[in-house]
Amino acid sequence: MMFKNTVLPVQTTLQSKGRLLDISTPVIMGILNATPDSFYNKGRESDADSILRNAERMLSEGAAILDVGGASTKPGSGIIAPDEELRRVLPVLEALHRRFPDAWLSVDTYHSRVAKEAVAAGASIINDVSSGSIDSDMIATVAKLQVPYIAMHMQGTPATMQQNPQYNNVTQDILNYLRTTIDTCEAAGIKDIIIDPGFGFGKTLEHNYELLRNMHTLRMLGKPILAGISRKGMVWKALGTTPDEALNGTTALHMIALQQGANILRVHDVKEATEVVTLLRYLHC
Repeated sequence: MMFKNTVLPVQTTLQSKGRLLDISTPVIMGILNATPDSFYNKGRESDADSILRNAERMLSEGAAILDVGGASTKPGSGIIAPDEELRRVLPVLEALHRRFPDAWLSVDTYHSRVAKEAVAAGASIINDVSSGSIDSDMIATVAKLQVPYIAMHMQGTPATMQQNPQYNNVTQDILNYLRTTIDTCEAAGIKDIIIDPGFGFGKTLEHNYELLRNMHTLRMLGKPILAGISRKGMVWKALGTTPDEALNGTTALHMIALQQGANILRVHDVKEATEVVTLLRYLHC
């Protein structure tokens, strides 16, 4: 399905729980994994005390949002039960909200029950890699919660997404998918929608780079764009290294993502990403 390429003005603020977040200048979302099997930290520093220390560092380095995840979505991952996910994320969210009451907290979940309980525990944003395809109650739940919703493109599920992904035209296909998703979310009553093209989620190396080259076309949807590139396979596989060695490549691609119109960078390394935003600001002076 093709949509008319009408360019809409991109939203520059997010509203949640009576607060506004200005994203007219790109902002950084720091990744806090409360999982035993994430692709990068592999369970290191996933306990509550370590997460609090990392959160304090990320905030001091310039993070505007902290994204807490309790379920790995790396290729091959299965769907975990809401009870297990809640066991991992609720103590972390509660501790973060107590320690940093002014911080914007996001929860990375595909379960509507987790979304509801996370918002009650202090989260202000729902980040759903499935855009409601895993839990059919998610979009209606977020609409009732009246918090911003990050809707991501993923072909398949984490368990299947890298099994021969195919597109007619990766950029156009994802543009069409996100337009339909936005329509569904708005019809349900969600007011603030962030779109994420889903780098690494059901895409080959070539798909990822074609999508990055053309990511500016997503701006016609009028929604803030989140780019999640940090230390992913599109970086370290292209360089023949490992996730641990992918910081320099990540930083290079972050600059390109910002030039392509990203409003939010979701990152493991806040200091370096903040420096990219600062340098881009000087470039545009």
